Amino acid sequence: MNVVVFDLETTGLSPERDAIVEIGALRVRDGRVAESERFETLVRPLSAGGELLRIPWHAQRVHGISDDMVRGAPHLADVLPEFLDFVGDSPVVAHNISFDSRFMREAARRHGLVWAPPAEYCTMQLSRRAFPRERSHNLDVLAGRLDLAFARGGRHRSFGDAQVTAEAFVRLMERLKVGV
Repeated sequence: MNVVVFDLETTGLSPERDAIVEIGALRVRDGRVAESERFETLVRPLSAGGELLRIPWHAQRVHGISDDMVRGAPHLADVLPEFLDFVGDSPVVAHNISFDSRFMREAARRHGLVWAPPAEYCTMQLSRRAFPRERSHNLDVLAGRLDLAFARGGRHRSFGDAQVTAEAFVRLMERLKVGV
């Protein structure tokens, strides 16, 4: 079970109009979360036309990342190749992976790169398989169900969410008796 678990924070919900403001990731090797193998950065958001994007208040309310926090951060053009190198040819995991992968595909396309991991796993979908009688499968509920805790200030920040998602992935795969 060797995968890269990642999470993005963004300025909104549209990969075409909104921008990535934070990327957090870590590896799971041989069924264990490898905390030392991490990728974590804020990103200075730019529009498709290259103008600096302000982070809307409603997005700031979710993830707590402000314009001041990203003012000195690197641009996605600098960060994205590094992140793609970190991922390499590993399968990827995210909670509600369709959201994060859509943003990654669009960001890569804009920068003349390709986001094409060999496999994508979604902890939300795995949760639905593992707990079919439950109605809610958001990350907070899943963390509670699996007795996982977010680090202080970690919820809705990329690396904190990636940490909990990685632990959830390992436990869900064990529960479902699935190997990757």
